[in-house]
Amino acid sequence: MRDGTVDRVGARAVIRLERELPDAPGVVWRAITDRGELKAWFPCDVVVDAWRAGAVIEFVFTEHDMTLTGSVLEVDEPRLLVYTWGDDTLRFSLEPTPSGGTRLVLTDELGSSEAARNAAGWEICLERLAGRSPAEGAWRPLFDHYVAVFESGLGPQLGPPPGFEG
Repeated sequence: MRDGTVDRVGARAVIRLERELPDAPGVVWRAITDRGELKAWFPCDVVVDAWRAGAVIEFVFTEHDMTLTGSVLEVDEPRLLVYTWGDDTLRFSLEPTPSGGTRLVLTDELGSSEAARNAAGWEICLERLAGRSPAEGAWRPLFDHYVAVFESGLGPQLGPPPGFEG
């Protein structure tokens, strides 16, 4: 899709991606909060007892033997979900569309040097959320695109961590 944008907030960046989804906000809400549904599109297993402000979240990357932690910051079902993911802050905003679907806006506040890799990764994830299967190797061209777009304003961009080559 390659539609992500970036803003700078001090030393951090905020990437923004928007999607029109055919399902109503309640259905999309379940997709972004239900552990089973998250497994279909989110990059790792998400473990949280309850989606309420202050709750602790674990992000389990089983194949990489790694777990990140975060906390729920805001919940306004089915309109807004904000939480930390390691050092990032993810914000999912859902609005009903006139057609009965949902406009999903995802923002990721993160270190400026990680913006291109995360924008490419979220592109892949949002394709899966929309029920589409990204092409094999789709991450690399997206990453290269975002490096070209973001680097002049944010500086050098980091590639994927070892073991996460796309």
